[in-house]
Amino acid sequence: MKENVLADKSKSFAIKIVRLYKFLNEVQLEHILSKQLLKSGTSIGANAKEGAYAQTKADLISKLFIAQKECAETEYWLELLYESGYIPTDKFEDMYKDCQELMRILVASTKTLQGKNSTDNIEQLEE
Repeated sequence: MKENVLADKSKSFAIKIVRLYKFLNEVQLEHILSKQLLKSGTSIGANAKEGAYAQTKADLISKLFIAQKECAETEYWLELLYESGYIPTDKFEDMYKDCQELMRILVASTKTLQGKNSTDNIEQLEE
C-alpha cells in the first residue's frame, strides 16, 4: 500500500484531538470550546480523505483548502484553550507543533497541485 503522509498524520492528529477533547471534558470540565476544537481538529483529516476521492484536480485542491481552513481554526482553539488555562504547556506544545506540521503539508500540497509558480489560489480553482 502506498504511503500517504497527509492521511497518516491527519488521522494521528485527529486521534490526539479526540483524546484532548476527552481530557478537557472529563478533567477540566470544559464543554464549549473543546467541542469546537473537536470539530475542526477532526475535520482536517476528513477533508483530506475526501479529497483522495475527488472527481477533478480542482475538487482535490478545494478539499485541501478546506482542510487548511480547519487547521487554522484548530490552531486558534488550541491557543485559546491554552491561554485560558485549560491545556497544560506540554500538551499544548505537542498539539500545536503537530497542527503546524499539518498546515505545512497542506500548503505544500496545494502549491504542488497548482504548479510551483502559482501566485493566485482562488483564480486557478475557478478555471
